[in-house]
Amino acid sequence: MKLLLSWLKDHIECSESVSEIASILTQTGLEVENIEKQEIVKGGLKGVVIGEVKTCEPHPNADRLKLTTVDIGNTTLLPIVCGASNIAKGQKVLVATVGTTLYPISKEPISIAKTKIRGEVSEGMICAEDELGIGTSHEGIMALSTSLPNGTSATDYFNWKEDYTLEIGLTPNRADAASHRGTARDLKAYFQKELKPFDYSSLDIIKPIKSNLSIHVAIENKEACKRYTGVLLTNITVKASPTWLKQRLESIGVKSINNIVDITNYILHDIGQPLHAFDADKIAGGKITVKALPANTLFTTLDGVERKLNAFDCMICDEEKPLCMAGILGGLSSGVSNQTKTIFIESAYFSPASIRKTAQAHGLKTDASFRYERGTDPRITSDALKKAILLIKELAGGDIASEMIDIYPNPIQDTEIPIPYKYIWNLIGHPIEKKQIHDILQHLDIKILSHNENEFIASVPPYRVDISTRADITEEILRIYGVNQIPFYDKLSAAFLAEFPITDKNKLKNNIANLLTSRGFYQIVTNSLTKTRQNDSWISENKSLNPVVISNPLSAELAILRTTMLFSGLEVIQYNIHRKQKKLSLFEFGKVYAKHNQNYLETEKLALFSTGTKTEETWLEENREVTFFDIKSTLSVVFEKIGLKPDSWKPITNSIFTYGVEIWKNKKNIGTAGHLSKHILKEADIKQPVFFAELNWELFVEAHTPLKKINEISKYPEVRRDLSLVMDEHIPFEEVHRVAFQTERKKLKTINVFNTYQGEHLEKGKKSYAVSFILQDFEKTLTDSEIDHLMSKLIGAFEKELHIIIRK
Repeated sequence: MKLLLSWLKDHIECSESVSEIASILTQTGLEVENIEKQEIVKGGLKGVVIGEVKTCEPHPNADRLKLTTVDIGNTTLLPIVCGASNIAKGQKVLVATVGTTLYPISKEPISIAKTKIRGEVSEGMICAEDELGIGTSHEGIMALSTSLPNGTSATDYFNWKEDYTLEIGLTPNRADAASHRGTARDLKAYFQKELKPFDYSSLDIIKPIKSNLSIHVAIENKEACKRYTGVLLTNITVKASPTWLKQRLESIGVKSINNIVDITNYILHDIGQPLHAFDADKIAGGKITVKALPANTLFTTLDGVERKLNAFDCMICDEEKPLCMAGILGGLSSGVSNQTKTIFIESAYFSPASIRKTAQAHGLKTDASFRYERGTDPRITSDALKKAILLIKELAGGDIASEMIDIYPNPIQDTEIPIPYKYIWNLIGHPIEKKQIHDILQHLDIKILSHNENEFIASVPPYRVDISTRADITEEILRIYGVNQIPFYDKLSAAFLAEFPITDKNKLKNNIANLLTSRGFYQIVTNSLTKTRQNDSWISENKSLNPVVISNPLSAELAILRTTMLFSGLEVIQYNIHRKQKKLSLFEFGKVYAKHNQNYLETEKLALFSTGTKTEETWLEENREVTFFDIKSTLSVVFEKIGLKPDSWKPITNSIFTYGVEIWKNKKNIGTAGHLSKHILKEADIKQPVFFAELNWELFVEAHTPLKKINEISKYPEVRRDLSLVMDEHIPFEEVHRVAFQTERKKLKTINVFNTYQGEHLEKGKKSYAVSFILQDFEKTLTDSEIDHLMSKLIGAFEKELHIIIRK
């Protein structure tokens, strides 16, 4: 959003520099992102001064040129060759000095240099209107009538004051500041000053003329339109706007159309109230009705596009046809043209939800909808209309042809918020005087209805749609008081505003992110909105979950909220592979969404992706592709960091994975991991294997053990024994691990597979594992007989429970 400094000062007196004002606005939450000096003409006529022609003689070598000497306030006169027919001795003129660059309208820039013209030296240029860029006339040089001294700058002659535009990064919650007056309210609170009042005194002597014209207004859609104000004006003249109005609008990026449209745009950016002007002669039956029309009704908007209306669109209609999309865009058939003589000006308050829904459905974003979507001030519709009447009478003439119509059956009330002083002090961390709290709020138009020693009741005006809680009130106080004024104390302390769990979720997430990046993973952030078709496979495997469908999607590509982290991550992988980046290890913290019966579910997940080679190609070691066990190894390290030990890893095979596992803890499925199936990868246009894991982060946090138990290192040696186990090929190593530790919990430290075999030397359907067992006693050295006894127990358990054969 752009603001003009001089325009801002129309609403509040302040002598501070533009940089000081920008700093104050930024401190109060309206961040000024850019300051640009405003030039009425390009180049600002820098280097152009008033000069006086002292001599004017014919050029000896050219009939149409004159040799002049010009006094520009220096001790020496400038010799200037001039071709203008109206140049004469004694004239006051505008001179572009050497080094000046001029920017004529629709022509190439002119750089002024010392030169020779037909053998005579020329040190400057006496300028015509078009050469200065202030007009189009080239009939001759500009002869001035002024008593200003020679050498006075052209900007002083034209009385052009220095001006600046400030570009504000307006946050969505600050709809109240989406105008010059709205922004001035923050300066009012900061400086503890009053805004300049609206002056409508001249309207008191203007009475509506007697006329047969009238407009009747009816509101059928009372949910969408809470207040409707309007007035009829006749005998107006539609023409180009005066220079001052054009310059103001163009300085903030608004194109000038004509005086009537420009006035409505001016008021929108001046006080934040959108207006719309109808050609009253095109309002059939002299009746305005605010209502919804049947779905698929055709309506052509001002941009010339024919649109199909929705049944929920709020429309401004006459007796025969729609005239305007309420609060968004006018219709082509009822717009103001150069032939318009009578207009009806609308100033209304429309429901933000209604405008937002319609604007999104039709893909329309206008200055009016931007403000209505966020919430305008229902109290100023009549003020805006009065301001418009005064400007129209000044710039377009005309007469008021009707009384002001104002339909406001159910006025929107202020919001009352009780708030203890202690709450404010605790949240800010510094005691602000009660009187200062009251002063800040009252200068923000937030009334103090009542107060006692402990608390007060604040009354918030309806245009402050961002204030609804005690915390919002506290934020208002702090941003005006100034964060920089909160002191740092020698001793830090804090009062708990809420009970905090032992596990800090954000810190835990940061620790896991650091762990994964240390293992070569890159963090990604993807969109929660995704394609319906992509999620069909996942939904078919989880039939109890239905996707959350967006009511007004921007496109088919962003139609539902994702049910899994899988497909958004695959899009990242595909993007990188297509750009020759095939070795990828990625992770993402994000949320997935689903609908179960009538309940909406939101679950936070941790997703891991791994594809390509394990290491970069080198001469020192063989390059290999990543495997399932690489991603499983990473998961194991994550579990260890969290202090979580899964109860089991159960094999899984479905349409998503070729093979993989479900991870269980406390009878809950906390995640899945595996090799993605070919049809999933084909749909994503990926031709290399991808391993994927998705973990329920919320269950992880729940199972997190913040305090880890540390065991003393044993003084006694470890003992290793190896066994060759022959078993059915369907038995996973997880079962061997489970039986081993179920049989011996105290002295068995670890087991590990160091070789596998399956082939012609074994019976069909069998496989062989070479397994190492590490044994250790923390109280004494194990004897051979104790070791043999332990190994016999393990062998017996393997033979009995898993029918394993021990190879000798």
